[in-house]
Amino acid sequence: MNIFDIIKEEKIYGIIREDDPELSFEIAQAYIEGGIKLIEINSPLEVTKKISKIKNTIIAQGGVITTTQAHKALEAGANIISSPIFQTNLVRFASCYKAFLIPSVTTSNEAYSAWRARMPLIKIYPVSEMGGVGYIQDMVKPMPFLNLLPCGFVKIEEINNYIKAGAIAVGVGRELYGSKNYNEIVKTAKEIKKMVK
Repeated sequence: MNIFDIIKEEKIYGIIREDDPELSFEIAQAYIEGGIKLIEINSPLEVTKKISKIKNTIIAQGGVITTTQAHKALEAGANIISSPIFQTNLVRFASCYKAFLIPSVTTSNEAYSAWRARMPLIKIYPVSEMGGVGYIQDMVKPMPFLNLLPCGFVKIEEINNYIKAGAIAVGVGRELYGSKNYNEIVKTAKEIKKMVK
């Protein structure tokens, strides 16, 4: 099964944005114990290296905006390059190295341009600021060929609504791990996984 098919099947894309490597790794372990296999890390590469060694886990390195960062992410064991922008240098890099790139866009025009560039999955960020579930519906209706990954302050109770609106998967971060201890994160992750099945 390729990365896109795994994302489509799993539906939950867990995001961690923390500068503290130990905290990031602990949250990632809680995600994994809770059944979340897809994890985007916006943390030091040492965390990516550690998580990449865990079986049955797909790790994305987030916050990548240059080809140098993309190189380092792949060297650290990342399966996915995730960027907060959409730009041609990273598209060329992904094509050259056969890397799975998830670019971020905000508008329907940018999403269409990313699709034309043969991006298999397009992150809509920050989706809550752009209109949430309704924004995804409005984007997918005229362009049902788009494979969208809404991210950015997605509330847990909204996840299924995003999927019904046409999202391939949904990115969840601080709503999943913020102000929670390890066991609470595991419990919430399990609940989310059950919810989307």
